[in-house]
Amino acid sequence: MTTQKIAGLKKQFLEEIEKVTTVDALFELEKKYAGRKSEFNEILKNLKNLTPSERQAIGPLANNTKNEIAALIEAKRQALSGQQNLAEEKIDVTLPGQKQNIGHLNPISIVRAEIEDIFTGMGFEIADGPEVETDFYNFDALNIPADHPARDMQDTFFVKGENLTMRSQTSAVQARYMQLHKPPFRIIAPGKVFRNEATDATHEHTFYQFEALVVGEKVNVGNLKHVAEVFFSEFFQTDVKVRLRPSYFPFTEPSFEFDITCTMCGGTGCKGCRGGGWLELGGAGMVNQNVFVAAGYPRNKYQGFAWGFGFERLAMMKYKIDDVRLFHSGDLRFIKQF
Repeated sequence: MTTQKIAGLKKQFLEEIEKVTTVDALFELEKKYAGRKSEFNEILKNLKNLTPSERQAIGPLANNTKNEIAALIEAKRQALSGQQNLAEEKIDVTLPGQKQNIGHLNPISIVRAEIEDIFTGMGFEIADGPEVETDFYNFDALNIPADHPARDMQDTFFVKGENLTMRSQTSAVQARYMQLHKPPFRIIAPGKVFRNEATDATHEHTFYQFEALVVGEKVNVGNLKHVAEVFFSEFFQTDVKVRLRPSYFPFTEPSFEFDITCTMCGGTGCKGCRGGGWLELGGAGMVNQNVFVAAGYPRNKYQGFAWGFGFERLAMMKYKIDDVRLFHSGDLRFIKQF
């Protein structure tokens, strides 16, 4: 009788497990057939009440059947777990994608990349140099006398106890480059510079410049104007004219203040240029022969032109930014606009 009961329970179990589709249903089935209060457990507990011959026949059958049920339950559990994982990993390709947050470039980085692209397209190389510079390259090699105001503490950050300064102009890069290269060459030197100045809407103590330098045997002011007009017209995506006004810089002779036609009104006059039609950008000129001599070149053999303009100034003009301090503020509301 007991053997028939065991066979009937097994048959019933096999029918029910085929219908199980969830982990919860499997748990209930396990309790029913293999739990402490299951019929199989009751059969095993009552073996002690059977005769030795009955125990010998029924005991192994009950144990083997219970082990088979346990193995089938475990296999079912693994199968259901795999199905659940597949369901969780299922992707509905018809759903709209999730927007990914991406970073934004600072306008200075954008302007730098544009400047480098334009000049490399014109055959210029990009040069680099240290931001902590020696007194020689920052001043002496650029024909800046020892008593020149640019050496004053109001303009330059000096490194205490060392004959070093924080680079106050990227012209120091041109001095280093000329010592290692012979003309002809065309380079730009973009980088960070430092000035001991009060900070306001148009001035910063740390800012970016790019130096342009062209040296050869027949370079003249006309070349300077042409290269400048090509660059600024490409940069501002409009026809830009250049005006040079006499000035003085120790490292150039002759020296010029550098103006371009107003990018907002095209030179007709507006509030941005205060009605004059021109915007002042910085200094330029023909390289002083003393600078060539300091680099090891023969005097009067080569001519060249150089200029230095600020990235921030160009970015403010291009993107209509009215405060230079925004570039270094770290304000994400400003950065996210670009």
